[in-house]
Amino acid sequence: MPQPRREAAPAKLNLSLHVTGRRPDGYHLLDSLVVFLELGDMVTVAPGPLSLRLTGPFAQGLAVEPDNLCLRAARLAGREARITLEKNLPVASGIGGGSADAAAVLRALEARPERLETLGADVPVCLASRPVRMRGLGEILTPLPPLPPLAVLLVNPGCGLSTPQVFKSLMRRDNPPMPDPLPDLSDAGMLIGFLQDCRNDLEAPAIALMPEISACLAAIRAEGAQLARMSGSGATCFGLFAGAAEAEAARARIAAANPGWWVATSGLAPAKL
Repeated sequence: MPQPRREAAPAKLNLSLHVTGRRPDGYHLLDSLVVFLELGDMVTVAPGPLSLRLTGPFAQGLAVEPDNLCLRAARLAGREARITLEKNLPVASGIGGGSADAAAVLRALEARPERLETLGADVPVCLASRPVRMRGLGEILTPLPPLPPLAVLLVNPGCGLSTPQVFKSLMRRDNPPMPDPLPDLSDAGMLIGFLQDCRNDLEAPAIALMPEISACLAAIRAEGAQLARMSGSGATCFGLFAGAAEAEAARARIAAANPGWWVATSGLAPAKL
């Protein structure tokens, strides 16, 4: 790597997230439709001894510690590099975050180390950064056919949420998976209709831990979103709209009414691989 390389770390969005079981070792089994957004963090990797510098609007939510996922990813790859992370996404927000950043480091280093799962269940899907059906512990990835354009509104109440706490609060761990095979999702109406029959099984326990999530979902629904749901283990919620103009108008109104919230819009990112 003779020259610095910049690599986008697109936000991950769980359009659905079904928790279908729990293994004896405590790890949960998932069935999720995952897409990636144009919005995200940015990683720059340059030659030099291993180090990490944090910039961006949410840099204050992180610390340069040895267990930072960017540093762990470089160590797993056996590489030295000076890493700069531009943190544009809220920390601990259910939209990829650290996993996407670690995956971006690996792409910048052109490294595909084994044992990616040691970095976290979302790192394999973030490494691909393309629409997939994610099953098992997150390691079974089935690429999806091309999806229609999506206008996405993202709303976060300004608070981080612990993923382990959300899973611990889950009342039922053997929920039904999505149908197999999946229906045709190439049409926007069919995709929205299918998603309306799906779930995020972590939404209820997350709301019990952080009631503000309910307020975010209510604000999105009040703007006429075709679908409103929480992503991942929260606390970021999303709404799907007919077009970018409608999503942007909703963003402006929700942001004006809730100055403490993080509110953004995005489309789908192009696939990395």
